[in-house]
Amino acid sequence: MSKGNTKGFTIWFTGLSGAGKTTLAHKVHEFLVARGIMNLEILDGDVVRTHLSKGLGFSKEDRDTNIRRIGWVCQLLTKHGVPNIAAAISPYKEIRNEVRQMVGNFVEVYVKCPLDTLVQRDVKGLYKKALAGEVKNFTGVSDPYEEPDNPELVIESNRETVEESAQRIIAKLEEMGFIAPKEHKYSKEEEEEIAKRLESLGYL
Repeated sequence: MSKGNTKGFTIWFTGLSGAGKTTLAHKVHEFLVARGIMNLEILDGDVVRTHLSKGLGFSKEDRDTNIRRIGWVCQLLTKHGVPNIAAAISPYKEIRNEVRQMVGNFVEVYVKCPLDTLVQRDVKGLYKKALAGEVKNFTGVSDPYEEPDNPELVIESNRETVEESAQRIIAKLEEMGFIAPKEHKYSKEEEEEIAKRLESLGYL
């Protein structure tokens, strides 16, 4: 097991397309690697669809199958002590909860963002096409997205920076006991100031 982590766990990012799940997943990965956690995997929804779920469409049944496949991989990694991060729209509560039960050490992070911001961010123009009825089965427009009831964290990506959001997730992992708190190292100046205070109190 790598330095800095105590057990396998899954961080599961859910939210609409363009909310910032993948960007945040990579920033959290960066922060965790900096903490010495090297055996860390990212499962991105788009990449998984290209490989693990190639051939699946966007019906509810196919979406559920895709999420179950990602969940199965997460469960396997977690079971063997490998921390992992999944970033997938995963629009349906029932399947997300099914994956939560399957994985065990599960941290659900809802990346929330208002539709008007998503439309502005969308360089491909898919939201505008979906709103115009040109794209079918588009989550958040012509297909439902069911918000989580009790996620471990809600990230409002239109209100905070990626770094701020990632720091909140790291703090949550510490709080839940999945990673060790960062050791604080005092600077030479801080050590000298502490020594002075202790001396003035008669301890030195």
